[in-house]
Amino acid sequence: MTAVAIEDVWKYYGDYPALQKITFNVDRGTCLALLGRNGAGKTTLLRILAGLSRSSKGRITIFDQDARAESTRRQISVLGHGIGVYEELSAMENLLLFARLYSLKDPHKVAMEWLERTGLARVRDGKVREFSRGMRQRLAVARAFLHHPSLLLLDEPFTALDDRAIKVLQDLMKSALAEGGTIIMSTHQLREALELATDVALINRGRLAYRGQRTREMLEDPGWLYRHYGEA
Repeated sequence: MTAVAIEDVWKYYGDYPALQKITFNVDRGTCLALLGRNGAGKTTLLRILAGLSRSSKGRITIFDQDARAESTRRQISVLGHGIGVYEELSAMENLLLFARLYSLKDPHKVAMEWLERTGLARVRDGKVREFSRGMRQRLAVARAFLHHPSLLLLDEPFTALDDRAIKVLQDLMKSALAEGGTIIMSTHQLREALELATDVALINRGRLAYRGQRTREMLEDPGWLYRHYGEA
């Protein structure tokens, strides 16, 4: 079954086409590594998928609904460059807030569960502004996963993560896939991405250069894809 359908999507900034003729599907229960060099258009596409930006042309459906519909957005979680949590609140207050926004049953229980899963239970009452970057990152990961989203959109998720946060994130991604979730992950860290990915899409200068399953060849030589499809 199709989780995401992208049909002839274009995005202009003024006269500049940041995305051109992007068309591909993502099946439910798969992990797509969205690859490309800086400025290729990966973040632009993820923002459109997340409903944070509109395409100039084309159509996107998520679980057979419009990408910007409220019912769709409640099934999505985004983990991007920013931490996405409130520094003046405690770790517990942050997760309680998001649990209530998603109308989860027993928000306190949910918040405690995710604090424990990310190793933050002992500092649950500490203000986020006093946390190390690694602790903030783990809290952001908990925020992204606590409502068990059907679709995870991850923009450079491993960038600047400490080793513990990377392990937490990788384990949660594997669990999400095992439970039937779908992941689209933009990253420059090819080896980490390809170890988790089932599928790959490469964007080169705003155009889709490659779309297919992740192969053993890619895993053994992560630079293979760029050498064969990365040039205009």
